[in-house]
Amino acid sequence: MHEKILIIGPSWVGDMIMAQSLFIKIKDINPDAIIDVLAPAWSRPILERMPEVNQALDLPIGHGVFGLKSRRHIGRQLRQHQYTQSIVLPNSWKSALIPWFARIPLRTGWRGEMRYGLLNDLRVLEKETLPLMVQRFVSLATPVISLTYSNPHLIINNARLPELLQHYQLDRQRPTLVLCPGAEFGPAKQWPAAHYAEVSNAMIAQGWQVWVMGSASDAATAENILAGIEKNHSDDIKNLCGQTTLEDAIDLMAAADQVISNDSGLMHLAAALQKPLIALYGPTSPAFTPPLSEQAKTLSIKVECGPCFQRDCPEKHHRCMQDLSPEQVLAALVDQ
Repeated sequence: MHEKILIIGPSWVGDMIMAQSLFIKIKDINPDAIIDVLAPAWSRPILERMPEVNQALDLPIGHGVFGLKSRRHIGRQLRQHQYTQSIVLPNSWKSALIPWFARIPLRTGWRGEMRYGLLNDLRVLEKETLPLMVQRFVSLATPVISLTYSNPHLIINNARLPELLQHYQLDRQRPTLVLCPGAEFGPAKQWPAAHYAEVSNAMIAQGWQVWVMGSASDAATAENILAGIEKNHSDDIKNLCGQTTLEDAIDLMAAADQVISNDSGLMHLAAALQKPLIALYGPTSPAFTPPLSEQAKTLSIKVECGPCFQRDCPEKHHRCMQDLSPEQVLAALVDQ
């Protein structure tokens, strides 16, 4: 009987991408293992680009919703799959309910919110031993902790690119710089729009074009960047925020020659696509969730108050991002 594993996936883009390192580890240990991932429907385009995943199962329960009746129903439906193990990546109590309702014999995860009983392979996390989130994911693949991991690597579908370029009125006649100026976590993680505009002007003057990518909530930030673009450069930058599906964003990002991003889900996406990447850190730290790629370079500056891991700057000066200069980013691009 093949090992059949149900992964309860995370709720954020970056975490889902980092979870691929766990899937790779499982396959390294047992190439015949079957891995299914139960996760929010938005994550399907990412999971479908991971060759280790057998199938993505949509979790029709919103982030933060308890949904006991729905979790019981899903768990009972999953009994027919006869999973041998479940690995629960979120730390919440409710996230461990479905494997329990599904009567999966081995239910693995970190203790999190005191999940005694729901998980019967309960691990106690020593944060100092496993400083990286990816190490915490990968260590759930084996009875002993693992400090080593393989970087995520998403499959690229180049066949879609001509259609996407036509649909979004883009071209690849010049090298392409992709900017990812958003951050779902909060405004403290965002590098100033004026800084992005300054870098864009400098790169366009060198013959580049710029695509700004992000969700609909990043559209206003993108417009602030465009407002700082010199008039003779206005045709060389395109605001795609809120216009692309996640699937389209993956394949367009794969066409980039260089990416600059805040610490965000799109940063992890660029890393998993093996793009040359400059990742900008302010209130968060690459010591916990770095971009997992040999092609990535992280930039940050030391401030007395950081990293604070706050959504908004408690000191109201946002120096960790304001004082990270466009000149530093441009110099990093040259060295990339």
